[in-house]
Amino acid sequence: MKKELKIEWRNKYALNGILLYLVSTIFICYLSFNVKYNQLNVVTWNALFWIIILFASINAVAKSFIQEKQERLLYYYTIISPQALIFARIIYNALLLVLVALLGFFFYGLILGNPVVNTWLFVAIILLASVGFSSTLTLISAIASKAGNNQTLMAVLGFPIILPMLLMVIKVSKNAIDGLELSASLDELITLLAINIIVGAVSFLLFPYLWRS
Repeated sequence: MKKELKIEWRNKYALNGILLYLVSTIFICYLSFNVKYNQLNVVTWNALFWIIILFASINAVAKSFIQEKQERLLYYYTIISPQALIFARIIYNALLLVLVALLGFFFYGLILGNPVVNTWLFVAIILLASVGFSSTLTLISAIASKAGNNQTLMAVLGFPIILPMLLMVIKVSKNAIDGLELSASLDELITLLAINIIVGAVSFLLFPYLWRS
């Protein structure tokens, strides 16, 4: 994690690129939906927000293993355990996605309006979604790196796993927009937490065999 943070602090390629993507996409949405004269529907507002965050997450996490050269991975193999590597990448990507999602929420609400009533529930779902996207996409990035750094494979493998998670996230965030209590979204929150734990356990068990190959 220290190495990842140092590289990002020195280069700032990932964060700057993602922030540029967020701001430009949100501004395009503002122009396309003519928000200045028409209030954006809350359902559309919610769906657009999570679509933007999803693609920002894919762009942020795709580099986890795909950009690594085989020689560097071989060097990692000699100095650290595979579990330490995969969990460091998952935690780093989760922190990056939380930062991106919160900044995206701020700019999105500032430019397109903020209809969220239960802000704490919305922030909670942002945290769970960021961890879920990070753990899932990081493992898929590791798998894709073994197939000749094929980003198309990452998209194909990631879509069926991310889609159910994204649907639950959209449902809970809609409850937050409507101002519903936490109890109305408790089942979905527990399910998302369980998915995050399962994906983390799968990464812990399978990544050593994937890396050894």
